[in-house]
Amino acid sequence: MKFEICISDNSSSNENLKTVRIFRKKFKNKVKIIYHKFKVNKGVTINFLKSISISKAKFVWTIGDDDLLTKDALKKLHNLLKKKNKIDYFFINSYNLKTNEKKKNRIINTLKLSRKLEPFSKINKSFEGNFFQLIHPNISYDFLMAIYFSVFRKDKWDKNVKILDKKLIKDTNWISNFYNTFFNQIVFVEAFKNSRVYFQSRPLSINTSYKRDWSSMYWFLEIVRYPEILDYYRKKGLSFFRYIYCKNYSLRNFANYYLKIFLNRKRNSGWQYVKIYKNIISNLIYPNAILSIFYFILRKLLNPKS
Repeated sequence: MKFEICISDNSSSNENLKTVRIFRKKFKNKVKIIYHKFKVNKGVTINFLKSISISKAKFVWTIGDDDLLTKDALKKLHNLLKKKNKIDYFFINSYNLKTNEKKKNRIINTLKLSRKLEPFSKINKSFEGNFFQLIHPNISYDFLMAIYFSVFRKDKWDKNVKILDKKLIKDTNWISNFYNTFFNQIVFVEAFKNSRVYFQSRPLSINTSYKRDWSSMYWFLEIVRYPEILDYYRKKGLSFFRYIYCKNYSLRNFANYYLKIFLNRKRNSGWQYVKIYKNIISNLIYPNAILSIFYFILRKLLNPKS
């Protein structure tokens, strides 16, 4: 099996191109490196979509510039694709490299990673099933948002990517609208809702956990956007009871997160994007919307520094 590396560069610097040239020369006869650079920053969504469109491969694994692969990831993936050749979408579990294990500008040696790294999903048994079985907080509390989870059949992606709103995905203010937040999930559910999928329990990547450019929007992302993608999944075929379970779970920080968003509204917290009826009032029917107050108080009593 041949691998190719596709890079879409949104930065203003030319340093990335210099690095690409070094590795192209070093691995000239081993791996093809396809590189594209935008003249201006097109935003997260367009950059992500470009990295997929330039690929000629049968399957795509989307990896961010702050994510790592385990030392045997490609070998394991090769065997998995060969063995499970009827699968269209693979969820690949990932280790979480916490903040205190990563320092800025420090090179991470994946051959010497701590054995104490925790997997994102704690489910320890791989399984084959349908797409909506992957929509569960025990698999991913962001409901497939993180790009490093997904290995998927590209031809099906290509046939369904047109479902994205061409105008909204061009908004460079990431998370400002539904389409530029969940561009990958929107296409995934359209392309793979009737497909067989596979959950790979053993992690093959390492996601880094440290302060992001969009950290001020995290409360908004979790308490506004996550419930919205669940509403979308429900329209596309997610079962009623799983929808209710996941929706209630997604609202476990309802009261304290909305308070934080409001109090930090002048610090790019996302308050300007909150729709009072749709995002707040309509979700008050879920138990966790009210219980979140007591959850917050209990956490503070048990751990005042949290």
